Amino acid sequence: MAAAALLRGAAPGRGGRAWSWRLRAAPRLRLAHSSCCQGGELAGSAAWTCFLLGERALVRVRGPDSAPFLLGLLTNELPLPGPAAGEASTSARSGYAHFLNVQGRTLYDVILYGLPEDSHEQPTFLLECDSSVLDALQRHLVLHKIRRRVTVEPCPELRVWAVLPCAPEEAGRAVLLQEKAECTTILTRDPRTARMGWRLLSQDEGSALVPGGRLGDLQDYHRHRYQQGVPEGVHDLPPGVALPLESNLAFMNGISFTKGCYIGQELTARTHHMGVIRKRLFPVQLSGPLPVGSIAPGTSVLTKSGQAAGKSLDSPGFYKGCSQESSRTWYNVKCSPVIRVLLWSGSAELLMLLSQKWTLSTLFLN
Repeated sequence: MAAAALLRGAAPGRGGRAWSWRLRAAPRLRLAHSSCCQGGELAGSAAWTCFLLGERALVRVRGPDSAPFLLGLLTNELPLPGPAAGEASTSARSGYAHFLNVQGRTLYDVILYGLPEDSHEQPTFLLECDSSVLDALQRHLVLHKIRRRVTVEPCPELRVWAVLPCAPEEAGRAVLLQEKAECTTILTRDPRTARMGWRLLSQDEGSALVPGGRLGDLQDYHRHRYQQGVPEGVHDLPPGVALPLESNLAFMNGISFTKGCYIGQELTARTHHMGVIRKRLFPVQLSGPLPVGSIAPGTSVLTKSGQAAGKSLDSPGFYKGCSQESSRTWYNVKCSPVIRVLLWSGSAELLMLLSQKWTLSTLFLN
């Protein structure tokens, strides 16, 4: 059975208008469902799979100056709370963004949650990040706080869950999770793409909150994420190395080219307006499985003739890593509908084909 993989491919493209991914309204709730599936019946079968993301953590930023403070650091506009669909009350909203260094390279990828507030509460945002950089992100925020009236603190009381429909191809028509106010539970659609389902922040067990929900294996979550070509965390986006537009930040609603200044904006804006993006992340299909643990991260990727597969000056093509079961990987190679590469020393060869849902016409803009 063919394995799936992700490539960082070299090809021209623009960073602004590739897919019709849009930020959805994000309910804040305890969950209920409506019968939108075929037949309207869910009895006896699980409708949702809930994945506990222990490798994700939350930082709380609150205070009168929290909004302008974050706007000066993030690539995107803030997800300000607003009315839920058909409701007069406000709900949480989610957004996706990166923190950049002064050279314009990604430091941290975050999902932001703008929380509703009343007249007695201060503006509050939750930042979901890779748990391994939780302390580093807090230090980064405090470093730039200066005299801003904001408080930066961890939020260990809430756990992060990903909620996916059991049939991912039915994501657009799956049962909708409806709003019900609950102060300790926040549910939003994943702002990166509808195919990534929902994000759930709660003190409780995720599967117990979601009607028709069941617990899922974390490897299945990463397998699904890699199939969609969605990078997440420091393993996929090495701090100070990854470039935001090459990492499809614009495709995932993660950047605004009309907002005010932020750290690292110069290179990103110049690249966007020049319209030259030489490499991108995209999923491919491999002709065979990759043996687990046989390739170390950083292994060069070569063509059958022994030529470097990529065009980067100092790192032509590198194997980035794979999940244990599915052999999904990140590469940095030339973009072509069919690529034959040598993955490591020896005779091992794999044919790489662009995944059906990621054709050149949809991924790269001429």
